Amino acid sequence: MCQVFCVLVLSLVVCFPDVPACDLKSPAVGILGTGDFSRSLAHRLLACGLRVIVGSRSPDRNADRFPAGVEVSTQRDAAAQAHVLFVALFPDHYSSLAALKGELAGKVLVDVSNGTTLNRSRPSNAEELAALFPESSVVKGFNVLSAWALLNGPRDGSRQVLICSDDFQAKNRVALLARSMGFVPVDMGCLSSARDIENAPLYLFPSWGSPFLCAVCLFFSFYIYNFFRGVLLPYMVNETLPLVSLVMLALVYLPGLLAAGLQLLRGTKYQHFPCGSTVGYVCASSWPPQLLLCSMHALYSLCLLCASSARYKLLNAAFKQVRLGQESSWMEQDVWRMELYLSFGIVALGVLSFASDVVSSGLGYAALSISTLHTLTFGWNRAFDPGQYEFYLPPTFVLAVLLPCIVLLGRLALALHPESRTWSNPLRHHAPLLHKA
Repeated sequence: MCQVFCVLVLSLVVCFPDVPACDLKSPAVGILGTGDFSRSLAHRLLACGLRVIVGSRSPDRNADRFPAGVEVSTQRDAAAQAHVLFVALFPDHYSSLAALKGELAGKVLVDVSNGTTLNRSRPSNAEELAALFPESSVVKGFNVLSAWALLNGPRDGSRQVLICSDDFQAKNRVALLARSMGFVPVDMGCLSSARDIENAPLYLFPSWGSPFLCAVCLFFSFYIYNFFRGVLLPYMVNETLPLVSLVMLALVYLPGLLAAGLQLLRGTKYQHFPCGSTVGYVCASSWPPQLLLCSMHALYSLCLLCASSARYKLLNAAFKQVRLGQESSWMEQDVWRMELYLSFGIVALGVLSFASDVVSSGLGYAALSISTLHTLTFGWNRAFDPGQYEFYLPPTFVLAVLLPCIVLLGRLALALHPESRTWSNPLRHHAPLLHKA
């Protein structure tokens, strides 16, 4: 235990060698702005025992909006007294701070702003702030935290704070400040990474468009296929939902396997994989529709037990048993099959709910393996029954399980390859920050 403690202390000293913890509590931490984020940030800093001074254009009117212990003064006073200042203003209002260039010279400015649309070519808000105040050290950070997470602590939101800056000392100081607030700073490099950090909160819902479109196309493909094989019945919806989720989960890993195979053929991992970032971005975004489809399948299965059709089937089975004079209709094989089928389905749904980072997480492969077993136990020996091939068309589960089996066998082949253990997933480093936001 003592060795572990020494290692932790040594790691903090190595990461932040020139920023002692006591320096955080001696100077004031300034906040420029009086919005909701500013008030939540002031609450959090004050709860950590730091002296907080808020700079406002109307300090008398906004003083009551902050808790007792927070100094509300003019922006000039806040800029003069604090060494680290959070710029909690709209980017359009950065130019209003031009009169404070003298007071802000040599200070650390933390830009917490976000964009309203994805920025792919324009300079980031942090870079524009750095251009306005070239004598200040601009650090991008805290923009992935909501006011709710700041007010209630890291237990109610993500613990990670993405930070970047061209000033190493300023970045370390803000990182230590984030750590003292209970968050985990993540160094994203130079200030040129600020655009990716500002785009990170916007990747959550817009990135679901392509996966949902893929899910809808797969759903109708399987459903129309069932239409040609037999009568169109409501229970076919329940059969289609898990098959679509299984195929989409297999598609998550297919680009990575193809890229790894291409790297092995080339004999190098340093050549760029075509469309790697786009494929990885779409794949990492497919987890929400997968979980939605699996959850709908579970609820649908429970509801079918309450349907009238299930009651009629049970009565028909009991009537046939009476006519045949059977005292017991227990079939050991069918009982074991249903037990395994339900167990695999429940475990797969539970694992998938935790495997949000399906591109780089081992839980994703576990969910794919268990889901495949769930489908195989559903089919059991019906795949070899000629009566199941109506119009010479295979059952739907046979088509759906082909791609997952190919992906799992390909992953096994790569795991056994001696070179694959030293090479990383080619898509893992291209995936965007949507799961970090």
